[in-house]
Amino acid sequence: MDALAAKRVRLAEVERELTRLHEQHDLAMSAFRFEEATALGPAIAALEQEQQALAAALPTDRGSPTGVVPLLLRSPRRGRSRRMG
Repeated sequence: MDALAAKRVRLAEVERELTRLHEQHDLAMSAFRFEEATALGPAIAALEQEQQALAAALPTDRGSPTGVVPLLLRSPRRGRSRRMG
């Protein structure tokens, strides 16, 4: 596995763990277990820093160009009648 693939895998793992910790934090807060929610803070902060570092190290995915250029259509003018002929 090359370095970029390894970073992508690690980023996915970090994002899953962050999701789990955020859910735990939300559940603890809703159950008024503030000490438990506060204890999750350092782990969440560390993973968020790692997530930012990994995301910065990966190239941005600009997507594949489709070759389609969207056209903005003008709305029909109201109040004017068209003359035929």
